[in-house]
Amino acid sequence: MPTTRLHHSLALMLLLAVATLQAPRAHAQEDYRFDFGAGLGMTGYLGDANTSNLFQNPSWDAELFLRYIINPRLALKTNFYVGGLRGNSEQMTNVFPDNKVFKFTTTFYEIGELFEFNFFEFGIGETYRKLKRITPYITAGLSATMWSVDKSIYGGLTIPLGIGVKYKPSKRLNLGLEFLMKKVFSDRLDGVAGEDLHTIKSSFAKNTDWYSTLTFTVSYEFSKRCATCNYKD
Repeated sequence: MPTTRLHHSLALMLLLAVATLQAPRAHAQEDYRFDFGAGLGMTGYLGDANTSNLFQNPSWDAELFLRYIINPRLALKTNFYVGGLRGNSEQMTNVFPDNKVFKFTTTFYEIGELFEFNFFEFGIGETYRKLKRITPYITAGLSATMWSVDKSIYGGLTIPLGIGVKYKPSKRLNLGLEFLMKKVFSDRLDGVAGEDLHTIKSSFAKNTDWYSTLTFTVSYEFSKRCATCNYKD
């Protein structure tokens, strides 16, 4: 009898050891390094031709992005935007000298790098880590933007700041909605004509040009972080 009980105890310990070794492997196979996606949305403009209502003259934007998933809380996103912007000073309460009226339209191209911080651990499974299928997040970064107005091409650095929400309907699929305000280090987003409408020389301190993007995104995760290892920090 003692020998039989010993055998049963050894068998039970062996099963527990195997289960312990297999569990981390299963979790690791659901963890991915990258997230590739695209999005569509709308843009807004604030500047000399629109000083108050961000969405007075909304336009469109499209986005492609690659996100490097550092962990369930942190990510780095490289993105590329193309979109339209427009403004019309006739809709403003302010009046320019000599009753000038200024309108513009432009197409912009933007590439940048953003850092994302999720408020919750984002993911599916691994209940001991309290992963959430939905999370709000904040983001900030640095971009380079190029645009054209009246056949002239301009460019400048841009600081995007924003908020968003991510939702995971399945293990590798993500849906998102992101709003970004983008400060342009140039007073020519609306063209040269819009740079000095008040007959005051432009300076960095009075630069008023901003634009925004509100984008709905769909993305897919790939590249297993730990396809063969049994342990992950």
